[in-house]
Amino acid sequence: MSTSTTPTGPQAHTPPTDGPVPAALPAIPSPGDTEPEVPRYAPQWLQLREPADAAARAHDLLDPLRIRLANRSGRSGDLVVHDLGCGTGSMGRWLAPLLDGAQHWIMHDRDPYLLHFATVGAPKAAADGSRVTVTTQRGDIGRLTPDALAGASLVTASALLDVLTADQTETFAEACVGAGCPALLTLSVVGRVDLTPAHPLDQEITEAFNAHQRRGDLLGPDAVHAACEVFGRLGASVRVHPSPWRLGAEQAELTGEWLRGWVGAAVEQRPELAAPAEMYLQARLADCAAGRLRVVVHHSDVLVLPQPTGGAG
Repeated sequence: MSTSTTPTGPQAHTPPTDGPVPAALPAIPSPGDTEPEVPRYAPQWLQLREPADAAARAHDLLDPLRIRLANRSGRSGDLVVHDLGCGTGSMGRWLAPLLDGAQHWIMHDRDPYLLHFATVGAPKAAADGSRVTVTTQRGDIGRLTPDALAGASLVTASALLDVLTADQTETFAEACVGAGCPALLTLSVVGRVDLTPAHPLDQEITEAFNAHQRRGDLLGPDAVHAACEVFGRLGASVRVHPSPWRLGAEQAELTGEWLRGWVGAAVEQRPELAAPAEMYLQARLADCAAGRLRVVVHHSDVLVLPQPTGGAG
């Protein structure tokens, strides 16, 4: 899950979501066994951004994925999908209804609070009406191994690559390739944002935000290129397709929240920007409220097709 297009506070780092969502996300008590260091991703932010994520994802990658899945070994059984960093389960809500055949989704996340929502909002049927079942699994995807993907037909993730380090990306790629399991990795930031009308501070805020995304050895906007190199070196076929958010007057609420997080991360990275950035933010929020602001947040989707193995589903 990525902080790439989200507010930076600990209650607001959130994975993207997409597809139809439950009418309301029910409130539940915060689980008592959550470790203090586990980030809490706000379900409200996930629900707010879900339609933009669904509109952005690259449908052009689905046909080659369907062909691979239709020709997988052992295809008489259910499609088994591991959704990594699933958050509230948005990837399943988007993708499950676009694929034929019975499916079993295993939703992985470190936060049991979000796994609850993944269960509540789980998809019920595939494109052809076949059943879709869901289980959840709490764990750290940074320790993923090929054994953990034994029997998997597909790995999915949203906004994951840009919050991995180079070493974590290597581990993740080795697990997918070792299991012969294709991967659909959507909505990774690429470091470009277009705002209309333009403002003199646009580029400086963008550069500061990109530096923030690279903090602590994270790949940030370099993630897609790095992941493609690793998967390619391991012998997998890799396809990349743009998947930009396109935000206008109809997405004003989402744009406003994105702006606060985007500028906030830039200031966290470069505190000397605080004063001009506050003026910039207020001007941009005024443009947004008036329906004048258009924003394109560039992402890329990646489809990885490793060589099949006997253990791949």
